[in-house]
Amino acid sequence: MLLILADAAAAGSSAAGGMFTIVWLVVLMAVMYFLTIRPQQKEQKRKDAMLSELATGDTVLTTSGFYGTVIDITDDTVIVEFGSNKNCRIPMQKSAIAALEKPEEA
Repeated sequence: MLLILADAAAAGSSAAGGMFTIVWLVVLMAVMYFLTIRPQQKEQKRKDAMLSELATGDTVLTTSGFYGTVIDITDDTVIVEFGSNKNCRIPMQKSAIAALEKPEEA
């Protein structure tokens, strides 16, 4: 792709050829932005919103695939209880939470 642009610039060394190359590069950068950077930013905003809604008693799925219940929350640490064994409480970072499920109100 860049070779084609370089050949076009070398063949038409006029101002119009140079301008075409610049426009083509700007379009290429815009496409790269919308295909790579923007979706990552949207996903990060979604995850930040999910973590801000985190509360005690919520069921969470960790990035390692374990389901647990949130027992305590501090600034960037969460204590999660796994399984029916009440002695299995593990502190972990909030960033290790992949999904959140609110308890159903009865």
